[in-house]
Amino acid sequence: MNPMSSPDHPGYLDSIRGQVPLYDALQEAAVAAIPFEPSTVLELGIGTGETASRLLDRFPGSRVTGLDSDPDMLFKAREVAHDVSLARMEDPLPDGPWDLVLSVLSVHRLTDEQKRNLFRRVRQQARSLVIGDFVTIGEDRGETRVPGEAYPDTAEELADWCDGEIVWSKDDLVVIVADFR
Repeated sequence: MNPMSSPDHPGYLDSIRGQVPLYDALQEAAVAAIPFEPSTVLELGIGTGETASRLLDRFPGSRVTGLDSDPDMLFKAREVAHDVSLARMEDPLPDGPWDLVLSVLSVHRLTDEQKRNLFRRVRQQARSLVIGDFVTIGEDRGETRVPGEAYPDTAEELADWCDGEIVWSKDDLVVIVADFR
């Protein structure tokens, strides 16, 4: 059974696609930006497992560990990921090393200091980082189209903080890749 066809998943996907019309394009761009076939993947903010599912379609030999602070999301992600944990991105990362750390639509929930701290910890434990997220454009600093607290930055700031490069952008969405090898 495809884990994305669970009864409550379509409602979530419909909701996020309504809020983020380029959701699927962002997901595709993030997975396409992965610079090599990763053996071990840590996904920060795994949510329902949508990104992990797309990653595993492309790299079926990868082993995905997912973190999320929402227990309901983790329940759904267990159908896709090999290991899931209730944790926040601010918490210590699970023991690495990781071939890839991946995060889609999660980093904007962190303050600037939390982002810089996260990127420092990722550099210490990972070969590569891929982020797909909201960024600010012009005067819209601090606002996103999804509810809840958000602290988006410019694409350039995010890329600089994680020593990465912008590989895709559309409207207020961006994909950044940092290769630490």
